[in-house]
Amino acid sequence: MKKFLPLIASVFFLFSCSTSVQKGQFTVTGELKNTPDQKIYLEELYFSQKDPAVLDTAEIKNGKFSLTALAPEEGLYRLRLEKSEAAFIFINDQPAIPFSSDLNSLSLENAKFNSPANYLLRSFMVDIEKQRKELEDKASILQQYKNPLPSDSTYQVMQLDIIDKQAKFQQNVLRYIDTTSNAVMALFSLGYTRDIEPEKIETAVGGLTKRFPTNQAIATIVAQYKQLIAQNKSLPKIGGIAPDITMADTSGKAFSLSMLRGKYVLVDFWASWCGPCREENPNVVNAYQEFKNKNFTVLGVSLDKQKAEWTKAVEDDHLTWYHISDLKYWNSAAVAPYGIEGIPYNVLLDPQGKIIAMNLRGNDLKIKLSELIK
Repeated sequence: MKKFLPLIASVFFLFSCSTSVQKGQFTVTGELKNTPDQKIYLEELYFSQKDPAVLDTAEIKNGKFSLTALAPEEGLYRLRLEKSEAAFIFINDQPAIPFSSDLNSLSLENAKFNSPANYLLRSFMVDIEKQRKELEDKASILQQYKNPLPSDSTYQVMQLDIIDKQAKFQQNVLRYIDTTSNAVMALFSLGYTRDIEPEKIETAVGGLTKRFPTNQAIATIVAQYKQLIAQNKSLPKIGGIAPDITMADTSGKAFSLSMLRGKYVLVDFWASWCGPCREENPNVVNAYQEFKNKNFTVLGVSLDKQKAEWTKAVEDDHLTWYHISDLKYWNSAAVAPYGIEGIPYNVLLDPQGKIIAMNLRGNDLKIKLSELIK
């Protein structure tokens, strides 16, 4: 899981006594057809770990309701129902925002907040979800291949097609961030950059403060992104030397990654308690058995807490390669140097200890090794 999620600054209420409508006040008046009478909540959304804040509550009567709140600038908000999982997000771009939808016919197209910014939001979400659905469908088809051979041309063509479409998806998101005229939409679209390398986001994020110089949410988020990008630049990259790791092996003796110099090495970060790791282990076993006599080996680095559980998983999954762990869970000494945010995770090293690939899953490891080791 990536850390790069968009963040919206907290709302500070501003009051004005000079007019009948307070500065920053907005009202959502809506009709939600086929909805039983119940409460409806107006919430401010935060793109951080902070929970949404309820700003107003109303009763839906015969499908109709009205909610009011105050905000110093445009932000992202949500309507949430008391007795349904349905929720509707919107931008407070004008004082009066009409809303209409039908609980029996929910879709992005049918939930309408009638204002310019919300038209942008709806159009973006419809388009981006269409692209994501296409990628998911193609990935699902690819996953149906069981241990495809590296020479399987059909598999390779499909794999290249997905890579191409992923690249175009990322380009579209970055282009949107760089060109949208709405500050909230720029922040919202940042939420789709979690799979994009931070360095690629840097230019788009850096231009936001110039385009929206008075927006406080933009200023806050840009500052946080710059800090995260700086941190990311210090992490291992393809082409760089992998940080050395020294921990106890299963017998309690110290063992270092650098002791494997001269071989191709897959540094495999995993744990016995990690379901996806255990599901991935057969793929690593398969590759290891094929290439172990061709100058290739594996170093398993476990994020376990209990030695007995760790060593049992090694035995149960037939992981017959080198294993080390400091049994410190997410406080493992390997987490920070490699920027590990989730497992399974791995890096493939050449005989000089240089990183040549990262996060190889499924049959990708065998394909990569077949390219490297003739």
